[in-house]
Amino acid sequence: MDDLGRTLALLGVGLLVLGGVLMLLGRVPVFKQFGHLPGDIRIEGEHFSCFAPIVSMLILSVLLSLVLNIIIRLLNR
Repeated sequence: MDDLGRTLALLGVGLLVLGGVLMLLGRVPVFKQFGHLPGDIRIEGEHFSCFAPIVSMLILSVLLSLVLNIIIRLLNR
C-alpha cells in the first residue's frame, strides 16, 4: 500500500511540473502557433464546434519521437 501511495504522489508531482512547463512554453511565441497551423481543422457552427489539430500533433509526434530516440540511445551506451 505504501508503494501505491508513493507512486501516486510522484505522478501528481510529475503532472504538476509538466503543467508548469507547458504554461511557461505557452508564453513563447513559437509555441503559440500550435493549433493554428495550416492543416489544423476547425469547424464552428451556431451550436457546435469541432477542432482537430492534425498537423500540430504530427509535428509534435515527430519531435517527441526524435527526442526519446536520442535519449534511449544515450542511455544504452
